[in-house]
Amino acid sequence: MSLAAPASAAAAPAAVPATAAPPTLEVRGLRTHFFTRAGVVKAVDDVSFTVRKGKIMGLVGESGSGKTVTGFSVIGLVDPPGRIVDGEILFHGQNLARLSEEEMRKLRGNRIAMIFQDPMMTLNPVLRVDTQMIETVLAHEKVDKETARQRARDALGQVGIPSPDERLKSYPHQFSGGMRQRVAIAIALLHKPELIIADEPTTALDVTIQGQILFEVQKLCRDSGTSLMWITHDLSVVAGLADDICVMYAGRVVEKGTVDEVLDRPLHPYTRGLIGSVPSRNVRGKPLVQIPGMTPSLLNLPRGCAFRSRCPRADDACMSEPAITEPLPGREIRCVHPHLEGAA
Repeated sequence: MSLAAPASAAAAPAAVPATAAPPTLEVRGLRTHFFTRAGVVKAVDDVSFTVRKGKIMGLVGESGSGKTVTGFSVIGLVDPPGRIVDGEILFHGQNLARLSEEEMRKLRGNRIAMIFQDPMMTLNPVLRVDTQMIETVLAHEKVDKETARQRARDALGQVGIPSPDERLKSYPHQFSGGMRQRVAIAIALLHKPELIIADEPTTALDVTIQGQILFEVQKLCRDSGTSLMWITHDLSVVAGLADDICVMYAGRVVEKGTVDEVLDRPLHPYTRGLIGSVPSRNVRGKPLVQIPGMTPSLLNLPRGCAFRSRCPRADDACMSEPAITEPLPGREIRCVHPHLEGAA
């Protein structure tokens, strides 16, 4: 692996070996559209992937590629004017897209948890941290208040918050931004959920704490079999954390496979552009490699391949919508002209 990963994450325990067990999460042909006055925004358009027990799947791409909306769709937090218009979201075989809000509420925060990029989406500014964490435990489990408090204390220590007993008595505004994010991560870990959706949760943290959090989530996945869907634009984090990777562009998955195969030998021109733009891969003193142009508007996507206006390999064949193919075992790609030079 040529991409640099945080030192603490690199030393983390290995993931659970692959088994024939059914996947924790299987998304099939998911389409989530937003119906606005300006038109239909196809934020997620025909997305499919699988997250198996004890595995970590990295969902990567530029801002606006549909990563976060995909995560919100899985956990049932898409608000109007957005809605899921097609596809299945199978959690242990149960289609979440067909559950009522009450049924989703029983799963959300208990068997499925989400860590938001903005911790204030999780924390109530007018309640003490202990109140919020204890209520989270009691909402799903019948335990006494002291047991719930101990669980909360242990969770704060797990994410590296010093003096957890004192911090439990604090309000969110008394924490720094990074500390608030660690509290939000601790809340997500309280019930040791079967699936965690993490939307760039370490962006506001310094490298040392980021490495500690990555180590803890890898350990959680190994020890408890928790599945993790990690949404990020940081390829260096994915390189040291994930087992599998899905690369999204303009609302669609354009490439997926194991993290080693995709990052060491990307097939899609967009994936190659993302990897090439990582600073650590550029020669010292040389300009950073850039992907030309801008991501197209999801309100008015170009005909055919959405990446063709930025792609050095584009030709007339790219005017037609590329189908999903499997040019190599375990590698799926949505491209007419993949980089298959030297393929065995």
